[in-house]
Amino acid sequence: MAFLKYSLIRLALFVPLFVVFLLLQLGALLSVVCAAVIAFAVSYLFFQKQRDEATAALHHRFSGKAKPIRSAGEVQDANAEDALLDANPDVTINNDRNPKPRG
Repeated sequence: MAFLKYSLIRLALFVPLFVVFLLLQLGALLSVVCAAVIAFAVSYLFFQKQRDEATAALHHRFSGKAKPIRSAGEVQDANAEDALLDANPDVTINNDRNPKPRG
């Protein structure tokens, strides 16, 4: 959530600057570059707390300590497997991602 918040702040800075530079007829490429540089500078100088929170959130997500995000389909599959195992204790499930070749 912190990363999304910081990204939206930067986008909210970038878009009006980009439009202003387009209205000043700087051209699309130069408008993008100027708006990006100014939005970066403003966000770097004035939004340190949000930037640090976004960095911490990304670090936590990619450090391996975060809880995995599961889709609704994955949750349903896991619940179905659990129900199968509860109903039939003699059944084993092997969901190895790299199955050994038969033969």
